[in-house]
Amino acid sequence: MRRRRSFSAVALVALCLSACVPGPNDAAFCHARASGASGTEVIVDGSVTKLLGTAAGRSGEHEGFFMRIGSTCSAVVRVETNVDFTGPVPLRVGERVEVKGEYDADPSGDVIHFTHRELRGHHPGGYVKVGDTYYW
Repeated sequence: MRRRRSFSAVALVALCLSACVPGPNDAAFCHARASGASGTEVIVDGSVTKLLGTAAGRSGEHEGFFMRIGSTCSAVVRVETNVDFTGPVPLRVGERVEVKGEYDADPSGDVIHFTHRELRGHHPGGYVKVGDTYYW
């Protein structure tokens, strides 16, 4: 008798995320920031410097935090994630995180958003990675 192995969708997504997602490229973020290139997809890593909590937005409830990018440009950027997609992201000040999303140069402060999956295919999906866990 032949045994069939099956993988759940969650297991396949986790496998793909660990194998298919390129690692952080802080230099690309620094270049986008220096040139004011809003709309640039970035993957960065760094540490949480401040938690902003949650607030209602046009597209659902959002959770925000500031992170210091672990690179030579020594930037602090606000990160926004839609908790309707990701659920709450358990963070502490000082914790290391990796973020994939869209960088926007904003006069009131740089931001990375679209840090969640995109169900309609209008935008590349992103994530917030804490430890070995992806929130997307």
